[in-house]
Amino acid sequence: MGEKYIIGIDQSTQGTKALLFNADGDLVAREDLPHRQIINELGWVSHDPEEIYSNTIQVIKNLIMNNQIDRKAVEGIGISNQRETTVIWDKEDGKALADAVVWQCARASEICERQQVRDKDEQIREKTGIKLSPYFPAAKIAWLLENVEGAAERAARHEICHGTIDTWLVYKLTGGASYKTDYSNASRTQLFNIHTLQWDEEVCKMFGIDPYNLPEVCDSNACFGTTNAEDFFDHPVPIHSVLGDSHAALYGQGCLMPGMIKTTYGTGSSIMMNIGEKPVVSTHGVVTSLAWGENGKVKYVLEGNLNYTGAVITWLKDDMKLIRSPGETEELAIEARKKDELYIIPAFTGLGAPYWNSEARAAVVGMDRTTGRAEFVRAGLECIAYQITDIVRAMEADSGVKVKQLRVDGGPTKNGYLMQFQSDILEAEVMIPDAEELSGIGAAYMAGIVMKIWDKDIFLKIKRKSYKPLMESGMRKKKYAGWKNAVEKIL
Repeated sequence: MGEKYIIGIDQSTQGTKALLFNADGDLVAREDLPHRQIINELGWVSHDPEEIYSNTIQVIKNLIMNNQIDRKAVEGIGISNQRETTVIWDKEDGKALADAVVWQCARASEICERQQVRDKDEQIREKTGIKLSPYFPAAKIAWLLENVEGAAERAARHEICHGTIDTWLVYKLTGGASYKTDYSNASRTQLFNIHTLQWDEEVCKMFGIDPYNLPEVCDSNACFGTTNAEDFFDHPVPIHSVLGDSHAALYGQGCLMPGMIKTTYGTGSSIMMNIGEKPVVSTHGVVTSLAWGENGKVKYVLEGNLNYTGAVITWLKDDMKLIRSPGETEELAIEARKKDELYIIPAFTGLGAPYWNSEARAAVVGMDRTTGRAEFVRAGLECIAYQITDIVRAMEADSGVKVKQLRVDGGPTKNGYLMQFQSDILEAEVMIPDAEELSGIGAAYMAGIVMKIWDKDIFLKIKRKSYKPLMESGMRKKKYAGWKNAVEKIL
């Protein structure tokens, strides 16, 4: 028999990637297409869901045609998706009724401020594992139902669908035959009870949403239907995994056992810990979600998200003009005066997890007459590691698990100073994979494993570089205490 392939689709905030994996689990090809970022005068952020679907079809076609792959050799598809971005569409013809409301768009704030919702915020958190926020699809769906002409009336007649990007793509790719989501995406809607593993009727009612209109929730490695990609394939190709992008990255990192933890360093950062088959409702400022469902069992995670990690480096470059490129930061950090005690707290839009103080503002603490450019740049790098350490410590407190190894991915992991400092201040080994597309890898690996193309030894394909703690214990404690004291000044 000839070669077999799995396609991983990674539908992200900026664009859509198609990744081609061979029968050995090697990434052999990749195709990308960006989509428009639609931002109006009110600052609302939208995407055109029809454009995203069209691009998904096109990247599949480009992947096969540009690399001269036999279409018959494609065995399955896995999908990872930007989370929380919300779509509403016609159940009959499958056409979007409005632009998608993107995850970072806060236009639904007013929904969360309504008394019948705000007064139930603790109940919502206990049931769904996450704090009340317009960030999540519950408020976004409510906003769309109220503001898209005729949507509420049609919803009452069960004539519309609404959900996250994964559900939209599955519906479109299967020609409307499959209206499904997976446990990871469902757990991020703020409508799903993570204890009963069902849409929560009481929470849905708070937001004016009929659970009848929500998609079926499936294991993440279920068969979500088949697609021919708009007649491109001459055989039905099963969609055999769906995962939110952070969950897919956790899976792609091989964090399959309780206590394993990964951090994605990007503009912001997602820190996620596998906590096993029982939920832990956080009392230390992070959230509880479902990692995935696999073969009839679910795994839970603790998660913390940071807005300003890699974005601090961008701020140093574009706003402060202290560097010309991110690559300069490592050398400058090494040059910086060892005894300088500068801390930067990047609370440009308040402090998120684990502090949750939206009124806090960014600050520079501990500057003296000898503080210069190199010290400022080093503090910018170090604040990334401090913030991540704060969240890991919160997860340790909630889970009772001491973190000894942190698996990491994303652009800033190329910075040797940052990675060594992260290992030092966290007092844990930091492991960097030789692969970059962890979300797409996770979705593809999950599909290939359930289809028996690979077994879980496939994760051994990923080689890792290791950083181990070198900092003396007294210095570590002094530096971290200095950070905590600096944060206290702005709370």
